Amino acid sequence: MTDAVLRSETRSATSAGSAALQRAERTILVVDVVEFGRLAELDESDTITRWFRLVESIRTDILPAHGARLIKELGDGLLIDLDDVPAAVATAFAIRALARRRNAGLLHERQLLLRIGIEHALVIVDHGDLHGSGVNLAARLAALAGPGEIIVSAAVRDRLVPSLDAEVEDLGLCYLKHRREPVRAYRLGPPGTRTGLPPALAPTSLHPTLAVLPFATTDPAAEHQVVGDVLAGEVICHLSRSADLNVISGLSTFQLRRRAVDLAAVHQHLGADYVLSGRYRVEAGRVLLDAELAEAASHEVVWTKQLTEPVNAILRPDAEIAARLVAEVGLAVIAREVERARCRSLPTLQSYTLLLGALTLMHRPSPAAFEQAREMLEALIERAPRQSVPQAWLAKWHVLRVQQGWSDDQARDAAQASALTRRALDTDPECALALTMDGLVRVHMTKQLDIALQRYDRALEINPNDALCWLLRGTLFAFTDEGERAVVETSHASELSPLDPHRYYFDTLAAAAHLSAGRYARALELAERSLFTNRGHTSTLRAKAVAEWHLGQLDEARRTVAALLQLEPGLTVKGFLARSPAAPFNAGKDWARALRGAGVPA
Repeated sequence: MTDAVLRSETRSATSAGSAALQRAERTILVVDVVEFGRLAELDESDTITRWFRLVESIRTDILPAHGARLIKELGDGLLIDLDDVPAAVATAFAIRALARRRNAGLLHERQLLLRIGIEHALVIVDHGDLHGSGVNLAARLAALAGPGEIIVSAAVRDRLVPSLDAEVEDLGLCYLKHRREPVRAYRLGPPGTRTGLPPALAPTSLHPTLAVLPFATTDPAAEHQVVGDVLAGEVICHLSRSADLNVISGLSTFQLRRRAVDLAAVHQHLGADYVLSGRYRVEAGRVLLDAELAEAASHEVVWTKQLTEPVNAILRPDAEIAARLVAEVGLAVIAREVERARCRSLPTLQSYTLLLGALTLMHRPSPAAFEQAREMLEALIERAPRQSVPQAWLAKWHVLRVQQGWSDDQARDAAQASALTRRALDTDPECALALTMDGLVRVHMTKQLDIALQRYDRALEINPNDALCWLLRGTLFAFTDEGERAVVETSHASELSPLDPHRYYFDTLAAAAHLSAGRYARALELAERSLFTNRGHTSTLRAKAVAEWHLGQLDEARRTVAALLQLEPGLTVKGFLARSPAAPFNAGKDWARALRGAGVPA
């Protein structure tokens, strides 16, 4: 079927001629039957009949329910077009479930086993057909899939919320037929199919938890679509400074944008007690917002407000709409909790998009994407030189570059990271993110652990709900042999950002905390969960090898080290100790012994 797609692509290139081409961003789903030729040889009439019946059920029962469109049948395959990625994934699961029901009772060698590939890309739309490299890649991903599997690209994975849309397994860089460069691929399973890990500790806070969802709009103007994200981000930033509330990270709540989720789903997936949401429209240069605060468990609305402000004033420090939301929402939550105790027994839109894109690329295990993130952050700094946030994130970029083994000059990266956090703090000494990143730089680059702890402490005074700062401070305690405290703080970080798109990073550092506390089985679970979504993170592989070595799984530890050395061939125990902040402490010495025992060269 893949060859049929390629032949179709060739014809489209010649038939288009010099006519103007219409391009659109689409999600492409390709379905293919495994070993259709072999099945036809067994019983051609029965195989074709069953395939036609399956296609008709897909066409009439599944595609309309998901807003999908059948572009064409390609012999033993289908090409399907959808508006967005979550709908495409839901369609793929529904098609696979239908095929499994039809196969029930048949001998395995007679079953119609499907494989599916999904890509999201800019394609050429011509007379109801789709053409372009995105269609080709979807077909190649389908060919990569095993029987019953769904394989997607990085562009698709970036538009999914793992806990809501699917379980996502990182397959690493895959070499596909007729493609010069390897492609990052992921295998999908239905959401909730992987067994969740039990919480490491009981909840560490008695404060109510608030989630602020991106505000929604039906405004078709593209420049107005991101206003809700910007406004919600400002509200989260201000609310997070309250010592009376736990505020869910925007990195988690923003995963729910444009999703049809109800309060029960937000309560389940984010652990929120209260949810702030709203709808807005833009008229005559002003934002008109209808906001409401609801109690997640009871669905009861406890506060509503209609607010308005000029669009160009939203990002000002004195923006009235954000300040009023923060003040009134905080008071409403506190009032609600007091009532319960009494009555019961006990910058610009374009720059904002740049920053989000850079953060996504920076945490991909691809050197090319990582370099692109640096370029985007540097462009943002050039555009807004007095903003401390992009400088702080670029400092983290340099730290990650060293940690991943991609630096060709660690001293230069250390100097650049230090200069960036210094400039960020000169710009805004009270920026919690800049303080957190300066702590990170001092831990990993200059080994000034005492100053790093001061930076983390100050950042948490300013923003008690900074999940990243809790995570990094917990990791510092892991390095300095305070394992139990490290476990508490890294666990609290996960509670504050339960749907963080960089979940693998949280799991990796939590694994280090459990290693320091001697909880090797838990450390191994966390490392494996991290690797499930990001196979190329070398720090995770190191933690996994140490845990396996301590658990007596020596063969497994050696295999993990072999995979580690493929990604970081120059790694030695001496080099690890030279760059590890834990080197002078028992934790670092212990990890070095384990790595040496598992096969890392001295």
